[in-house]
Amino acid sequence: MLRLALFFFIVSLIAGLFGFTGIAAATAGIARILFFIVLLAFLVFLLLGLLAGGSLL
Repeated sequence: MLRLALFFFIVSLIAGLFGFTGIAAATAGIARILFFIVLLAFLVFLLLGLLAGGSLL
């Protein structure tokens, strides 16, 4: 999913370069949403891993 966020970010940069500001803003919004979903999933799994790792010892 992080690759998808990176893809939308690159599409946003290219669209902005060519003057398609509406498309650039839309793809930047999608990239931002996907990035925060990935960040949230990372934090949840990090917390779960720390909790499970402590109980294994």
